[in-house]
Amino acid sequence: MVETVSIDILSLLLVLTVAWVFGAVAERFGYPTMMGELFAGVAFGPALLGLLEPSTLLSVFAEFGVFLLMVYVGMEVDLRELFRLGPPSLLIAFGAFVVPFGLGYAAGVWLGVSTGAALFLGLAMAATSLATKSRILADLDLLDTRIANVLLGGALASDVGVLVVFAGVDSYVTAGTLDPVEVVTILGKALGFFVVTLLLGYLFLPRAWALIETLRERYGFVDQTTGVTFALLVSLLFAQLATLAELHMIIGGFVAGLFLRQSDVEPGLHEHIHTVIYTLAMGVFAPVFFVTVGFDITFDVFADSVGILVLLVAIAFLGKILGSWLFALPTSLTSREGLVVGFGMNGRGTVEIIIASVALSAGVIDTELFSILVFIAIFTTALVPVTVTWGVRMLERADELVYVDGREPSSR
Repeated sequence: MVETVSIDILSLLLVLTVAWVFGAVAERFGYPTMMGELFAGVAFGPALLGLLEPSTLLSVFAEFGVFLLMVYVGMEVDLRELFRLGPPSLLIAFGAFVVPFGLGYAAGVWLGVSTGAALFLGLAMAATSLATKSRILADLDLLDTRIANVLLGGALASDVGVLVVFAGVDSYVTAGTLDPVEVVTILGKALGFFVVTLLLGYLFLPRAWALIETLRERYGFVDQTTGVTFALLVSLLFAQLATLAELHMIIGGFVAGLFLRQSDVEPGLHEHIHTVIYTLAMGVFAPVFFVTVGFDITFDVFADSVGILVLLVAIAFLGKILGSWLFALPTSLTSREGLVVGFGMNGRGTVEIIIASVALSAGVIDTELFSILVFIAIFTTALVPVTVTWGVRMLERADELVYVDGREPSSR
């Protein structure tokens, strides 16, 4: 028992060390720290050196890291601005799903796989990763820009949409038919989650914060540490509600962060809560998540199926960008902004890996296609910080990087 704990602690120490070193190197060259963390996971993980291995402790830290990251990101997003940009986000989310899904399904049919495998392939192509793009936007200090608000809104809508379609595809593969009742049930649970969290956010939380302020001012019962504890309890409650609705817990964390930002609490306490969550997420837990993501990559597909790999990577990369850009054109975004949003929507991360794992365990796809999908997930995720950084610089040169609070880029 003691030996196992010692090994787990050593693994955590090494993961945090390589995340810190390679994250700092990436930042030194002008890229988000998560880029270095992903590279560290690939270099020191099973794919290359094999010095780091997955473990239960690392998995727990990684899950909590992505959760805290989403709480922090939610606290950085103006909810009113997100609602105002709702229609563009929904339209882009639709385009970013339909186009790559259609291309992925067509590729599956062309490759001669089963209908179920083609549907899972299309779904994997259409998946996105709210957590990945959130970390990139935070690293690049872009959370108060118009493209960030549209991107996060689109990713949030896309995550829900993927889960609904996933339910339909899974029921079709399992039962051989499409069960509309199951799809409607999943959609109803998702809608119920947002209704309940909106009620909690607008009715319960203001009263709770008012009580906390009263206890703080009159009796001194509440200090800064207690305020942080309450904020984390609220976030965990929202995460639990998300899992009950069969949504990922990161959606609950993100929504909780949105309402924590709107909370009517003493500015000093609010700033302390914000600082603590930022430090825990960015400095400790989230780096573990991104390093362990790199553990899933394998290079065997380069020798066995390089042609299919190149084809599917191209479809995944170009399909997501094309779909986002085309459906951004009718909105208030400029053409360049639409392109950068497409770059941001391209990261799939753990969402695609989960979809691929379900398909593999159900016997719908083989290990070869599974490895390809895992590589696509890691590859597109790794490209997001590079392409988004390039796109933001393009927007800055064109004077099209719009900040939602009206500030000019030069004042930052």
